[in-house]
Order: sequence, then C-alpha cells, then structure tokens
Amino acid sequence: MPALLGHFFSNLEIAVPAFLFVITLVVFFHELGHFVVARLCGVKVEAFSIGFGHEIFGFTDRKGTRWKVAWIPLGGYVKFLGDADVSSRPDENIMKEYQARRVAGQRAESEPLHLKPVWQRALVAAAGPIANFILAIVIFAAVALANGKPAAPPVVDSVLAGSPAESAGLKPGDLILRAGKDAVHDMADLQRIVAASPGTPVQFTIERSHRQMTVDVTPSTVQAPDATGVNHPVGRIGMRDAMVGVGIVEALSGGVSQTWYVVAQTASYVAQIVTGRQSPDQLHGIIGIAAVSYEAARVGFVTLLGLAGLMSVSIGLVNLLPIPVLDGGHLLYYGFEAVRGKPLGERAQEVGFRIGLAFVLSLLLLSLFNDRTYVFHLNPF
Repeated sequence: MPALLGHFFSNLEIAVPAFLFVITLVVFFHELGHFVVARLCGVKVEAFSIGFGHEIFGFTDRKGTRWKVAWIPLGGYVKFLGDADVSSRPDENIMKEYQARRVAGQRAESEPLHLKPVWQRALVAAAGPIANFILAIVIFAAVALANGKPAAPPVVDSVLAGSPAESAGLKPGDLILRAGKDAVHDMADLQRIVAASPGTPVQFTIERSHRQMTVDVTPSTVQAPDATGVNHPVGRIGMRDAMVGVGIVEALSGGVSQTWYVVAQTASYVAQIVTGRQSPDQLHGIIGIAAVSYEAARVGFVTLLGLAGLMSVSIGLVNLLPIPVLDGGHLLYYGFEAVRGKPLGERAQEVGFRIGLAFVLSLLLLSLFNDRTYVFHLNPF
C-alpha cells in the first residue's frame, strides 16, 4: 500500500471528516439541482437522500419529501413520484393510476416526473450536472477571494530550502521577466515553461533592486497529476509566488475559466481513453478520493474546498455521459423521444439500463483496482 494510503488509514480522525465533507458537499448540490427544478415543474419528490442503504436520520417536510442521510456515503439520489427505484425507471402501476386521473379530469397538484413534457424531464435530468458546475464556479471564486491571484509578472514570495530555486540564487522579491527565450507575463507562463523542462537548465531574466540579471535554474523532476488525474514527469523549482487580491467580479470570471479548463481537460482524457490513446490506469475511485481529501485537509481548509470544486466538475461531467442510469442516459432517452414523438419501448429501456448498470459497475471495479497503486503527491511549484 502506498505511503499516502498508509497515512490516510493511520489518521482517520482527519481523513474521514475530510472525505465526507467533499463527497457530501458535491452530492448534496448535485441532487439539490434535480430537486429544485423538479419542484418548479410540479413534480412530487418522495425522497432526498445523501448516501445509500438504511437511513441514519432524517425528516419529512411539509410537501411530503423525506430528507435523509444513509449509511453508505458513496453518492445520493432524489426519488420522484412514479420512480420504480433510485435509477428513476418508471413504475408502470403508478403511471397507469395518474394517467387514469388525467382522463377523468382529476389533475393533481404534483404529478410523476414521467408524465411531464419531455423538455421538463430533460431539464430535471440536466439540473444535477449544471448544479455541480455552478458549485465549482462558486468554490473556485471563493478560493480566489481567499488566496488572491499570482502577481503579474510573477514575483518570488518565498524559496524552499534545498530547492533548485535556492541553488540558483533566487530570492524573495525577485521579479521574473523571462524564462529561456520566452517573456513571462504571469505565473501561468512560468509554470508552463518550468513544468515542460524537468532536469533541463532554464535561464531566468530577473529584476532585483531595479537591476536586471540572469540566473540558471534546473527544475527537478517529479511525477504530478494533471487536471484529469494522469501522472506526468514535470519540472519543479521550489518557489512560491506573491499573491495579489481580486474583486468579486474577477474571482467569478476566474471561477468560470477554471471550471471550463477542468471540463476540457477531463473530457479530453475520457475521449482519449475511448479512442485508445490513453490508458485508464489513472482512473481512481473511492480510496483515491479519500486519500486526496486527506492530503488536501492537511494543507488547509481552502485547499480542501478547492478539491471539492474539482470533484464537483468531475461528477457533473461524468453524469452527462450518455449512459443509462446516469443523467446523460436519461437525456439520451429523452432525445430519442423528442425525435420519435414517443418514448422508447419498455424492453429497449430495460436493456439499456442493464447495459448502463453493467458499465458503471465495471468502471467502479476498475477504479478500485487502480486505487491499490494510487499515489498522490502535493508538490510546491
């Protein structure tokens, strides 16, 4: 078992609350998206559950929704009137009952989801992932407000002892103007150049005490995950940059940009797996998430919150995959219904759900298999 997982299991008093915080926050807002839009569309919500299995505690609101927390904290669900199970397949007996009421002119205040127009059902299905993206934007904006953004051009704030930056003679207050042949406008430029140069000397042009000078820095080589969780050899020099404050508008704009970046990187990785250009061995599951949550919690709450933002984007994007049992699968069915003018046959939907469930379970088993070799490193730039 990797060292980090050993630390995780030996520090459960930190690891478990950190893991539960990340999972609960992301799942709650995902299901809240479904819940809010369903209520707006006049759909009766029978249950709102964080976790699966037997209920630990809960309450019933005035509209009859049972809000509860269950024993297995690996997700959650919203159960609508007319759902046969938590996968939101229709219960034919309930459908017939409410259809008979409609024929008799007895319209109820709240109805099953499956009797609503296809566009309303599609909105309910899409609301969960959309809520995840909104949550991520808010989290990234909050992190930016708390931490600020790197100074542009970058200014050295601190240098780690024994690092390549210290060996090269970089000092706090140095203004970095160029790295190699490239001008450095902001920290993103510097990160890109350094990350792409592991073990290769890079000449920095800096300004110190109003004088320009050059220093040669050789980035060390580390294995670090990108936004999709895939490990690559990258360069690190062991310095931290100075931060400057941001306003709310700038923070929100940055939150949108960061969310889109994570979406693009994750989608690219998934597409490369499907086309065989990437190995799925970097997909990790519940143990990997728990280990990363523990490491983030050790750094601080803001870092843990940032991890929740990354997880929120990932959960939202995964749920949009066109796989039955996921939100994207429901949207796929609704798309067929919109084109055909009627739903797919019950048999076709049943087969689709079974294939989707088998796929999701296979993905879960693969991620758990990969977790046995999971290693997470949190390296300073």
